Amino acid sequence: MTAKKWAAPLPVVKSKADLVYESLRAAVASGELQPGERVNMDELARTFGVSKIPVREATKRLESEGLLVSRPHSGVTVAKVDKNEIRGVFLAREAIEGLVGRLVAEHADAELIAGLEDIQRSMRAALEDGSEQTLSQLNTEFHRLLAAATGYRILADLTEQLLLTIQRYRVIAPKDRMDWHSVVEEHATIIEALRGGDPEAVSAAARAHTASQSRLEVNPPD
Repeated sequence: MTAKKWAAPLPVVKSKADLVYESLRAAVASGELQPGERVNMDELARTFGVSKIPVREATKRLESEGLLVSRPHSGVTVAKVDKNEIRGVFLAREAIEGLVGRLVAEHADAELIAGLEDIQRSMRAALEDGSEQTLSQLNTEFHRLLAAATGYRILADLTEQLLLTIQRYRVIAPKDRMDWHSVVEEHATIIEALRGGDPEAVSAAARAHTASQSRLEVNPPD
């Protein structure tokens, strides 16, 4: 008898370490845990109501992602954001966004475009309300959706990592209303290029979007 006849997918059950990891990661991304801030392991264990083991597992995972730093005799701290390194982050993101755009354009369907349009409408509403946090979340959703549509997990993972790094940078260098207005308009250009079905046009629009945001956010060298 084959497994297909009797086995069913197991329900997804998150471990305590997973839940602690997700909570800590969200706090780092949002700036609730500031760059350089010490992470008190004992306090975390008490707050989450767990032993130190899942807390250690979660922090080790975040260390491997470069979000936390552990040093002897200093404990665990939130990794600082290197303003110089952020230039490299935008260069990498420009290349990846261009590739994502080209791949997605080859098989973009009405469902994908409708999903992007829904995010656009929400972003325009958040722009009117001046909700910076909502705009940041929706922007992440927009680019996640594009990356996921390529069908390549590595591109989705790289996109997630780069977006998180930029989000952390924005904690110490917030975007203003006019910056977000540019983001929304550039997203509209990407969607229009997708409708045209030209991979090179979509790639160019995606790269131009990232390059534009890089110029707005990263101070040029002296």
